[in-house]
Amino acid sequence: MEAINLTRQFLIAMPAMADPIFAKSLVYVVDHNPEGAMGVIVNRPIGMDVRTLFEQVDIELQREDVAEQQVYFGGPVQTDRGFVLHQPLGNWQSTMSIEDELGLTTSKDVLLAVGSGAGPDRLFVTLGYAGWDAGQLEGELAQNAWLTVEADIEVVFSLPSEQRYEAALRLLGIDMAMLSETAGHA
Repeated sequence: MEAINLTRQFLIAMPAMADPIFAKSLVYVVDHNPEGAMGVIVNRPIGMDVRTLFEQVDIELQREDVAEQQVYFGGPVQTDRGFVLHQPLGNWQSTMSIEDELGLTTSKDVLLAVGSGAGPDRLFVTLGYAGWDAGQLEGELAQNAWLTVEADIEVVFSLPSEQRYEAALRLLGIDMAMLSETAGHA
């Protein structure tokens, strides 16, 4: 069986997804390799804005353009830690380069830069991430738990959270009404 690489793909939870953490979720996969996969859920705001997060971590926020952006539940792993998906890539202490001008940073220096009025032009902040061990995600795909499609990062940065799931389905040419609650196997 040929190895698949889902980096820079959306995982779209099928309607029958039983796991309440991932039900109706849209995940942006930031890395997928033989050791496993990592992504962030991009459609689960936690009811906190960036201004409140900065207050909680005691960083002054001088950028009003991001103050009211929502903070998201990125997944069940390391929920006490912030993950910043951002453009442009920049030069931060702990950044995973996803593509030429897109990165995921976990170091506080990116938050300090944003707080001081600088930092990346576009950012998406989560608490936690979604992770899969080697072969785990492939197994879930084989069980029809997820649909996959090449991600359009504009879905994350430009659309309200409640529109992202269906926008990702449209990338596949699928309407929500077309999806069944039960999985079929040929």
